[in-house]
Amino acid sequence: MYSTTTWLLYVVLKLLFRLRVVGRENVKPDGSYVVVARHRSYWDAPFMAVALGARNRIQFIARRGLMKGNPILRFLIRGFSTIIDRDNFAKSDFRRLQQAFERERLIGLFPEGTTKKRVDAKTGAFRFAEMTKKEILPVNIKADGPYPPEYPLRYPRVIVSIGKPFPVADLEGDGPSGDGRVARHRRMSERLMERVDTA
Repeated sequence: MYSTTTWLLYVVLKLLFRLRVVGRENVKPDGSYVVVARHRSYWDAPFMAVALGARNRIQFIARRGLMKGNPILRFLIRGFSTIIDRDNFAKSDFRRLQQAFERERLIGLFPEGTTKKRVDAKTGAFRFAEMTKKEILPVNIKADGPYPPEYPLRYPRVIVSIGKPFPVADLEGDGPSGDGRVARHRRMSERLMERVDTA
């Protein structure tokens, strides 16, 4: 089902957005990655899945609230995601996350956690990557035109650029002496999104 759905999505995205993908050679066949991108639209997840290709199955982490959307969205979320209750996060949600990270080769995360503007990236992406020893694979969704689209007729031309994977240690860099954990994590989150923006 995953391969069929991915190919159907490719046709839709190619027609509507004139999609072009660059950097797919950066995805090693045996690589284990946390795939990260900015979250500006519900189209982001389909773009990531199609850009990686049908052979590189990606499992997204989705919040339960999205299951209240339209039937097509619910179908895609259920088939492509591990669902957690972000608002009432419990041990069972943590276990589902941990199992997904250990079981799946590619995990898709949007560090901002929302499509709202001016939201700081959260730490979950690089912390789980560190815990499971996965590299981070940055993906930059670049739109020439309004994004999200202005329905029904204005769809931007989109290029999805897949950057080179890197270990979490690359986000450390040099920080002020005596830097606390909160400041360290904030700095790492900022560097993570810089990597996404330059992929």
